Parts: sequence; C-alpha cells; structure tokens
Amino acid sequence: MIASAYEVGLKFTNDLEVIALHGGPSKDGTFKKILEMKEKFPQLKIVDKRDNTEGYAVIKYGFAACSKEFVFYTDGDAQYRLEDDFPKLVNKYKETGADVVNGYKKDRRYGFLRDFLSKSYAVLARFFFQLPIRDVDCDFRLIRKSVMDKIVLESGNASILPEMIKKLELAGARFAEVYVNHYEREYGKSSYTAFTLLKEKLIGDVKLFFKMRKLLKTYPKK
Repeated sequence: MIASAYEVGLKFTNDLEVIALHGGPSKDGTFKKILEMKEKFPQLKIVDKRDNTEGYAVIKYGFAACSKEFVFYTDGDAQYRLEDDFPKLVNKYKETGADVVNGYKKDRRYGFLRDFLSKSYAVLARFFFQLPIRDVDCDFRLIRKSVMDKIVLESGNASILPEMIKKLELAGARFAEVYVNHYEREYGKSSYTAFTLLKEKLIGDVKLFFKMRKLLKTYPKK
C-alpha cells in the first residue's frame, strides 16, 4: 500500500506526502514492514501509535500529521486498490468540486456475518445521524484539508467515522460519491471480529448520538 501510494500519488501531484499510521500492536509484523518501507522511501512520514487505546479512532492522529491541500486515506490491508479507484476520486472532484469525495462499496469482501452486519450498520448509521453519504465505513476518501481543519474529532472508538462525516457536513462540506471495489484480505488478520467491531460501534454511536444532538442546537436549523 505504501509503494502504491507513491506510484499512484505521483501521477497526480509533485507535492506528495505519504504517511504510514501504525495504529497499535499487530500480530503480522506491520510496524516492521513500515520500517522496511522507510528505508526504501526515506521521505515516508511515520506516525507511531503503538500505545493506541482508541481503536479505529487512531486515524485522527494521522489526520493531524497531514500538511497538504488534500487528504486521502485508506486502510493498510490492501482491500482497496489505489491504482484502480483513486483516479475515480480525483475525477469526481474535478467534475463536482466537492470537499469530500467518498467511496462506497457494492460488494464487501468480508465473511458472510461481517458483511451482513456491515451493511445493516451502514443503513442504521445513515438513518440515525442523517448522513449525506451511503457508506460511512468505506475508508477510501479524498478530503479537502481546509474543511478538516474546521472540525475537532473527539471519539475514542470506531464511532469516529459517523462523527467525522456529520461534523464535516455541519462545517459546510460538499459531498460526492463514487463506487469503489473491495477485495478479500490477502495477508494478515483484522484485530476486530464481527461482534467486537459491532459492539464498539453500537456503544460508541449511542454516546455520539446524544453528543451530536447537543451540538446540533448550536447550528442553524436545516
């Protein structure tokens, strides 16, 4: 994924910054691989959060390290392919001028149970938070940094995703969506099971729902 980020990214800009976010203890040697890539790509920026206790919310530390005009982020497990789908985000941005171009998956290459729970969660999250996108869990996003700088992410769990999308909307971000492919994991194993991820999301989202209700009172009614 790091090599692909350089190969694909340099086709679109000569002002590229690639950040590898190490989000905690891994059983498949992730950090070792990151360090190997640092030798190959000396300009690689590493954010090491091996002491992470916030689960997926660790992504906010990656965002904080970004310094360029646009932020693109995705998972490191290669279930998305930059060479196939990143150009779609860029083309959609050029077409619409959107502040956030979000991917969405038609097919999820998880096991049956996680696939079912993931689709169900996407529907519920969109309904309860009135999200402007269909697939909040699709971590294949191009975001204008100036709108990211307008929000503060507070969640300490996987609920950071609906929090981020809703706060970006409230900050005035314009959204666009494109279909992206999703592939089976070829190496390593997720630190989440279907049920531990669902539990983290549900507990976190209930807390987030009431926080957002309070926050919405400070915004003009839509």
